[in-house]
Amino acid sequence: MRSPTTASRNNKNKPSSNLKMVGSVRARVIRTLVAIQNGQSLSSVLDPLLNSLHDGDKGFAHALLLTTLRQWYALARLLDSLTDNPIDEIEVRTTIQVGLTQLLYLEVADHAAIHETVEAVKEIEFAHASGLVNAILRKVAKNPNKFRKKSDKKHSLPNWLAYQLKQDWSEQYDELMQGLRQPAPMFLRVNTTSSIEDYQKSLAAVDISADVLKLTSALKLPDIADAASATISTISTISTPVLRLENSTAVSFLPEFADGAVSVQDMHAQLAAPLIQLALTNKISSDDINTELHLLDACAAPGGKLAHWLELLTSSKQPSLFHVKHSDLDDYSDGDSSLDTNSKIANVKLTAIDNEAPRITRIHENLARLNLEQSQQQGKQAISLDIVCADATRWQFVKPKSDEELAVFDAILLDSPCTATGVIRRHPDISILRKEEDIQQTATLQADILHNLWPQLKVGGYLLYVTCSILKQENVEQMQDFLKHHDDAVAIEFTDDCNWGIKQAIGRQCLPIDSESGDGFYYALLRKTAK
Repeated sequence: MRSPTTASRNNKNKPSSNLKMVGSVRARVIRTLVAIQNGQSLSSVLDPLLNSLHDGDKGFAHALLLTTLRQWYALARLLDSLTDNPIDEIEVRTTIQVGLTQLLYLEVADHAAIHETVEAVKEIEFAHASGLVNAILRKVAKNPNKFRKKSDKKHSLPNWLAYQLKQDWSEQYDELMQGLRQPAPMFLRVNTTSSIEDYQKSLAAVDISADVLKLTSALKLPDIADAASATISTISTISTPVLRLENSTAVSFLPEFADGAVSVQDMHAQLAAPLIQLALTNKISSDDINTELHLLDACAAPGGKLAHWLELLTSSKQPSLFHVKHSDLDDYSDGDSSLDTNSKIANVKLTAIDNEAPRITRIHENLARLNLEQSQQQGKQAISLDIVCADATRWQFVKPKSDEELAVFDAILLDSPCTATGVIRRHPDISILRKEEDIQQTATLQADILHNLWPQLKVGGYLLYVTCSILKQENVEQMQDFLKHHDDAVAIEFTDDCNWGIKQAIGRQCLPIDSESGDGFYYALLRKTAK
């Protein structure tokens, strides 16, 4: 999902014209880190770095860059404790932190780490600091365990962010601070045309170990027999299977990846499409007739959740929207293929919007690999897809007139812009690029999008609100504020049968606490009622 504040401030998607990819591996990593501190995002500078290196150097460069970023603030505090006078030149500070990473976290041999890092500071034209770099690294190399413990003792975040997370998650704070410093696991979503167990065997055949996990979600949805009531509800459950790799690997090593057999998607991100699908199934089961469904994926780029939703919509191996029975609502993702042929749906129109043209291009590329770009046909029924470049704070499906009803969508998946604090493990540059004022700016943007999209949702329809943030202001507090101002909105309860996340006053929050967990995602499901 898009992180708007950094993009507007830093032109983050364009590699820096001043970024010189020359010299030793360490010199190139140092220049890359300096570029990030000057506002470039990791995603914009990583490929130029790796593409400039020989294959044998890419793994070390990637590990050195990412590990230094993950430990950035802890190493900065350690560095300050090792000097009598502040070091103001960011190139020198960065060089020393790269050296500390090698000694404390990558277990590079002392002589190599010190010698090559001192040579690197000369390469970047700061030779006057070579003696200082050498002295500090030699001091640390004499007792690395002592300095590693000192570095690990506290968090590795900017103080303002650590303080806010302690306010939000006091009970989980210590675990969370350590979890955010670790690499994230790699998760796969197997296309619904394949069996997850069969793909697990395909991975094993190429010596890639993976575990099958099942995420159980349980919602108190309105009872189909009395859908107009706000009080009568039944618990509906879904089981979402996920593959977790024992070790991360390049997608080029994944069997049939280029042919669309599988996608790389975080475990908790894979909850979005099944949740909105379950809610939508409940809606159309309770309606008298549905000749056509209108669906919206807002802020859809880069298209992972959109692709998952399309896969579920077009799946022939499980109950789909074209074949809805009351029994399908329970564990529908594990259902068999004996479907009710009396369809209530004639057509499905899915609109996806995002406000940046390059990100729209990425949606098309991802859907093309998965063979999902074209309209899908199931007998006489069709699923059409329209991808639009538009601003979700202002975009309207139809141009409103004074007497025209705006409500056109049966379901909305809002993958809301956020500070992306829940994915710091994967994008550790976030902790450097994000600023404290971004939180309020982003929360305001989220509210603007919600207020614009809500009138376009039909009565009885559902809006699934998703962020990859772990800040309550963007999540549960955003939902509480929205409900205060919309008396036609009701929050759907997630029950304790869910085996993921932490129950909130509204919705559930996932935290990236350990090395086997998914990223930090928040989910809330709202239903629109008659005023």
